[in-house]
Amino acid sequence: MMPFPRLHDLYAARVVTVTVMLTWAVLVGMDLVVSGLFSEIDDIGQGNYGFFQALTYVLYSVPRRAYTMFPTAAVIGTLMGLGQLAATSELTALRALGLSRKRLSASVAVPLLLLTVVMILNGETLAPWAQRSADGMKASAKSKDLIVAQYSGLWAREGDTFLNARTGQERSDEDRHWLELSDVRLFEFDDDGRLASVASAATAEHDGGGWLLRDVRRVWFEERSVTETSVDQERWASQLDSAALATAGNLWRPRYQRAADLRSGIEYRRRNGLDASEYEEHYWGRWFYPINVLALCLAAIPFAFGSLRSGGLGRRLFIGVVFALGFWLLQNQFVRLAGVYQFDFRLAYLVPPAVMLTVSFLLFRRRSG
Repeated sequence: MMPFPRLHDLYAARVVTVTVMLTWAVLVGMDLVVSGLFSEIDDIGQGNYGFFQALTYVLYSVPRRAYTMFPTAAVIGTLMGLGQLAATSELTALRALGLSRKRLSASVAVPLLLLTVVMILNGETLAPWAQRSADGMKASAKSKDLIVAQYSGLWAREGDTFLNARTGQERSDEDRHWLELSDVRLFEFDDDGRLASVASAATAEHDGGGWLLRDVRRVWFEERSVTETSVDQERWASQLDSAALATAGNLWRPRYQRAADLRSGIEYRRRNGLDASEYEEHYWGRWFYPINVLALCLAAIPFAFGSLRSGGLGRRLFIGVVFALGFWLLQNQFVRLAGVYQFDFRLAYLVPPAVMLTVSFLLFRRRSG
């Protein structure tokens, strides 16, 4: 059991926390400008989507970007904070006061763990809600025929036909790229405003050549009777703007969803024989998020007793960036391999932090000797 924290424990934790927060703010700010506001410029002028709407959209994405950037900010900030202590000999003084390497690791891990818990809560509550609101606002501003509802999905209108789709995503292979909507309903009204038919389809695909409905059940409402038909495939002659639907489809990108929604998506796809790999990838990524943060930061601590001691700010920053990029590249490669060769995503997410912690442990023992 770790003793009650003393002043030097709190001092080390404060230095690292401050550098992590500053690094975090810089990374999120750069991401907002470079991949946020700049990427929205091309969409300005479409429909009612102007600069104010683009700025609002980017600001709504702050919680999601903060969640994404935190692991990178944590490892860079930890290296810079410990490097600052090492370069000014404060780390040596703290060790002389009784701050062991293990206790230093705990002093760094505890505040990072608290920040990670905050980010997990953000990733399951505020970030999905804000991104959903931003995508709905953007889709509605760009096209007057689109409405995005929080619980009922996408609603679109063309003439006397109303489309409702619960989920959707953009898909591609070597030959083509298409938009796929799932759990689709089509409500068709006649000239008098009377409901003429209701169709349900497992999926609706648009590849530029029109819409193809699969596994279609349609109920016809006539004056004195109701009939039902079923077909495996049906072409829907519609001029509905698939590009606008794809924009609204950002709402359902798995990486923007809550873990509970991802789990529901996995179960739905398995029940219907659909590919659930993208949902599984992001679902298990949520579970391994805190493990990645702590593995990265604990793996960085041995560098404070070696290469960071004599390095300047530029060197510490360079090591932090390379450290973070190397980890994410390694993990992304394992995750992609899991998707291609169909092995468990949990194994793909587990191997990189395990390798990182093993190397860190060996360096820790070497520099403790």
